[in-house]
Amino acid sequence: MSGRTHARACPERTCVGCRERAAKGDLLRIVKIEGECVPDPRGTLPGRGASVHPTLVCLDLAVRRRAFPRAFKSPGPLGTAELRQYIERAEE
Repeated sequence: MSGRTHARACPERTCVGCRERAAKGDLLRIVKIEGECVPDPRGTLPGRGASVHPTLVCLDLAVRRRAFPRAFKSPGPLGTAELRQYIERAEE
């Protein structure tokens, strides 16, 4: 066994808003709870997740493109009010 150390690969995710790939840590995980998109900053909530840059620009793109219902395989629109408030507070 050689004494070399290998750099660990950084997991990447795709932002559902701008469709750019970024490090998992640079994106905000979103989960669906009872028809509402909810932020999961620690990444510990159960269920399917979608990732978005924590900016209003990417959030608006995701909403306009109907990316959240597609990512969660959910029929119909999903609420994003709580998510919008979280990102607005984070941008201040």
